[in-house]
Amino acid sequence: MQTVLFHSTIFGPIHSRRLGSSLGINLMPNDGKICSFDCLYCEAGYNAQGPGTSGLPSREQVAYELEAKLKQLHDEELPLDVITFSGNGEPTLHPAFGEIIDDTIALRDKYFPDVKISVLSNATRLGHPSVAEALAKVDNNILKIDSALATTVDALDRPNSVYCIRKVAEQIASFGKQAIVQTMLCRGEHEGTVIDNTTKEEIDALIELYKQINPGSIMIYTIDRPTPEVNLRRIPREELDAIAERITKETGLSVQVSG
Repeated sequence: MQTVLFHSTIFGPIHSRRLGSSLGINLMPNDGKICSFDCLYCEAGYNAQGPGTSGLPSREQVAYELEAKLKQLHDEELPLDVITFSGNGEPTLHPAFGEIIDDTIALRDKYFPDVKISVLSNATRLGHPSVAEALAKVDNNILKIDSALATTVDALDRPNSVYCIRKVAEQIASFGKQAIVQTMLCRGEHEGTVIDNTTKEEIDALIELYKQINPGSIMIYTIDRPTPEVNLRRIPREELDAIAERITKETGLSVQVSG
């Protein structure tokens, strides 16, 4: 079974298709996965692998390890574009997420004041004021919506608690132009169920939801690494470009494509 990608709290820098030279922060265990989604395409594997035994890193540990790495990169004059919260699950599930964001901003300002701070989130925790307040402070508040159709969300993202796409859209819209909506496009099947969020019905519904949210920009991308569901397929770049062109034409929003 495919398992977690990241075995440390601070990792990289790595090259991100969407963000450039990225220093990663994994707020989840380094030997397990904790997430409020269980996406078929998650590069960190399924939640069934369990949370591991290492536990969540403390706020103090994150700050200590992040400062050590930033100081090293600064002293060696190595390039850095972004600090990215990602890893083995949903970063906003960490109970000290807000405080860790504050620490990260302070350390960024000390060592790399021009570097952006990004958070990749599935948007399931936006109803928690401390999470929303923290996300409002970062440079790239990247929030996931893979489909505007509940049946597709249930089949592809597999939320493990009550999830209402309309409510999530309203919460994302509350960030205004500070929000970036990220959508993973793929097709295939899982246990006999066809998965395809690129159909006309899907894109029509996404466009209407994008209009409602009216974010600062949209990111669409496709599979780039092995996925736990082996029957998923990436979307060709020319098809992604055509979808992006249609989204921009009908919404007026900027769309970044990775594929």
